Amino acid sequence: MSTATAGPGRIGWALADSWTMTRRELAHWARQPVQVVVGLVFPVMLLLMFNYLVGGGSGVDGDNTEFLVPGMLALTMAFGLEGTMLAVTQDLNKGVIDRFRSMPMVSGAVLVGRSAADMLQSVAALAVMTGVGYALGWRWHNGTAAALAALGLLLLLRFAMLWIGIQLAMVAGRPEMVQAVQILVWPVGFLSNVFASPESMPDWLGTVVEWNPMSATATAVRGLFGNPGGPSGSWAAEHAELLAVLWPVALIAVFFPLAVRGFARLSR
Repeated sequence: MSTATAGPGRIGWALADSWTMTRRELAHWARQPVQVVVGLVFPVMLLLMFNYLVGGGSGVDGDNTEFLVPGMLALTMAFGLEGTMLAVTQDLNKGVIDRFRSMPMVSGAVLVGRSAADMLQSVAALAVMTGVGYALGWRWHNGTAAALAALGLLLLLRFAMLWIGIQLAMVAGRPEMVQAVQILVWPVGFLSNVFASPESMPDWLGTVVEWNPMSATATAVRGLFGNPGGPSGSWAAEHAELLAVLWPVALIAVFFPLAVRGFARLSR
């Protein structure tokens, strides 16, 4: 077989194997609908709680709901990692990965399938949250192209968080350790400008919050949607769209190779 023929053939097999692994993950949704529904409903509950009960948006000039919804969309991209981490650790502990390795398939297809299914679930979560936000009175004001760019930044953040989750799952090793590791993600979500403007915080805390990767995405998304709480006077806020790209790319550059290398070591 020539190299020209083998190359496209290998790519075809890789795509086919990856799609098979994606279908496997999607089949789990049908068998575990409660887990999927809980993952979609939990961010909605937080949005309703902070919008109506806690009354978030501290230090914001303008409509509180229009400030809160974009921030919650960013926070939603950090939620659901527990499901990804559990799936990876369960496969490792049940010997599923070992069985896959004994089959004539591309080894990386397992990770590709897991990440593809996770991203599809993230799209569904964004659709649900966007619909609920619209029902609460939230709107975007800068046109369809800017709104699509905002959704793209949100999914980019999710893709970065996904590989962090996969790496942490392999570090945890066992499903019972996932909850302890998952706690590490929460400070990133809540030490951000999702619920309050950095201007309402002490200077040192506001600086930390503004340089949080999630804050960069939330600020950039608010600016693209035309919602209150967009760029302020700081460098991080004024260049939020740039940071909303650089932060996830940097995280992917670190954690993607770590996850791939860690997965490869499992086969030795």
